[in-house]
Order: sequence, then C-alpha cells, then structure tokens
Amino acid sequence: MDLEVSGGDVLALVGSNGSGKSTLLRLLVGLSQPTSGRVRGRPRHIGWVPDRFTAHERVSALSYLTHMGRIRGLSGPAARARAGRLLDRLALVGGRNAALRTLSKGNAQKVALAQALLVEPALLVLDEPWSGLDASAHGVLAEFIAEVSAAGGAVVFTDHREAIAETHATGVHAISDGRVSPRGGPSQGGQVTEVELVLTVPVTGAVPLEVNWYALPGVTDASRGENAIVLRVAREHSDTALLTALQHHWSVESLTRPGTGHASRSGARRAAL
Repeated sequence: MDLEVSGGDVLALVGSNGSGKSTLLRLLVGLSQPTSGRVRGRPRHIGWVPDRFTAHERVSALSYLTHMGRIRGLSGPAARARAGRLLDRLALVGGRNAALRTLSKGNAQKVALAQALLVEPALLVLDEPWSGLDASAHGVLAEFIAEVSAAGGAVVFTDHREAIAETHATGVHAISDGRVSPRGGPSQGGQVTEVELVLTVPVTGAVPLEVNWYALPGVTDASRGENAIVLRVAREHSDTALLTALQHHWSVESLTRPGTGHASRSGARRAAL
C-alpha cells in the first residue's frame, strides 16, 4: 500500500470487518510497526482514539484527563481547564467528576476523544469514533474534526457507515484484499453537502411512529428533543428522509442547509405532500 496524509486532510478508511482498518490506524500512530516498508513524517503531536476505550479506574474523568494533559506537557491548571472545556462540550453524563469505572461505553468514548484533543494534534486518528456516542455528541465530534482540519492538522478515521465517511471526509480510501485504494465520491471533489431536516410532533396530537434514522441512507446525525428530531442528511438522500418522516406521521418544520438559516423551497413543497 501507498498512502499519503497531508495537513488539512480528512481521510476516511472503509472496508469490511477484518479487512485491516484498525491495523492500518495502529501503524499510522506508531502503536504497531510494519513488517516491511516505512512510515515517514509522523508528527510529534498525535491524537489517538481506539475503537474501545476501557477505563476501570476509580479516578474522575477530570482527574484522569488532567493527569494525561500533564504527561503531554501541559501545566496542571492548563490541563485541568482544557479537560473541563472538552468535557463540557461533549456533555459527559454524570459531569466532570464522574468516576471512569461508572461510565457507559458512549461516555467512556467521550473521555477517549477528550484525551486525544488535550494538546492540539497535528494528526488525529479515530477508530470508529461515532460508535456508542449519543446523538448530541455526533455533531460535537464533527466540529472537532473540522477544527483540527482548519488548524492545519490531518484527520484519519474509520466508520462502517458509508454515509458518515462521505459526509465528513475530503477523501475516502477502501481497504480490500490487503490493498488500499482511493474511491470515488469526496476524494474526487470535496465534501458532500448536508441538509438539516427538523421534524416535529403533529399539532393534531397524533403520535409519530419510531424510526431508526441511522438506518436510512445519508443520515449522519439524529438529535432528539422533547417534541422534535433534527436530522442531518446528505442532500442527495433528503427525499428518502422526507418521505420516511411523512410516512411515519412526523410533521416537517423545515429543511435547511446548516449554517445558512434559509429553508429550502423544494423541501417545503415536498413536506406538503
């Protein structure tokens, strides 16, 4: 294989279970060594999030992250402040002082993500980072990836859902039969455009049916409020999401491009069907 990662890149690795995605990430960060060939130009500051973060310590999330920050060269106060800000953004259930041993898989994943970002990484490597995260944290993770890239760092991640890869990556590489090769999609022309679909409970009081939104093509986030659901979906799959919502008795409040604040007229017409 021959793979080059440059500053600002957001690369996704896709492949079946056992194809070698995690092995490639471990080679990239230096946890494993290649049997032949070389990995060159590995930066000093690397953030690494494994697919499973097992922490059974009695210490709190904040204490653990403060300690990790000091190991990585931050002063105690700076490490504690940085850790607190990251945990607040990720909305750790139980708060900063929750003991690591009490955390669910999803909340342990938030701590793993926070430790990778304590020092601004020149390379952020994420193995199935969305797995286990609650819906509210999905958007925060996307923000972190965009921030690292905008600061000139590189991001490499794996995910089994192609919609995630195609939405968040500037390049997609497939692993198959021991080979890594670039694919079509974002690697050929930039990021996929997303739309934001806001669904609400009908004013008639009818109870909408439950939907596994992540099973729909193109859906990358589904945040649930008290009486509403906010979907983020690749634009080319928005028709499917809209039709599914209407078939399950949801009302469509708006369809917008995130960050623009302008509703799509075509979306409004579809919602009236």
